[in-house]
Amino acid sequence: MEDETQQEQASPAVQKRVRDSFDRQGLMAHLGARLTHIGPGRVHIVLPARPEVAQQHGYVHAGATSAIADSAGGYAALTLFNEDSEVLTVEYKINLLTPAAGTHLEAVGTVLKSGRTLTVCQLEVYGVQGDGERKLVANGQQTLIRVTGPAE
Repeated sequence: MEDETQQEQASPAVQKRVRDSFDRQGLMAHLGARLTHIGPGRVHIVLPARPEVAQQHGYVHAGATSAIADSAGGYAALTLFNEDSEVLTVEYKINLLTPAAGTHLEAVGTVLKSGRTLTVCQLEVYGVQGDGERKLVANGQQTLIRVTGPAE
């Protein structure tokens, strides 16, 4: 596992832009998700496991798992765009590999290819135990579109 403290950080301006955008997302606030790493082409989002995001068996719901994966990829792409560009998801596919269990989930979005119009990201979601043990619970791929100005 890569040590997060060794990962490259995005510039302060890019970090502020991503954090400001993330703070405007009602769903991420509602879920209790938070940004933990913003690097060039790579973003991590953590979601604490709580009853409010669980399904009937006590695992984190697939909808919450998918939502943080989608946002991690979108923000990873945004770190590589100029400041007059925004990003929207065109499509994503996620495989739920095992029940999402742990004290929290960590979604990692990584840009595979950033283009003029379309960007493709890898999505990974880990279940993290209290002792730090990580298990891949979901993975996927996402296509995003770059749009100019505020997305309406």
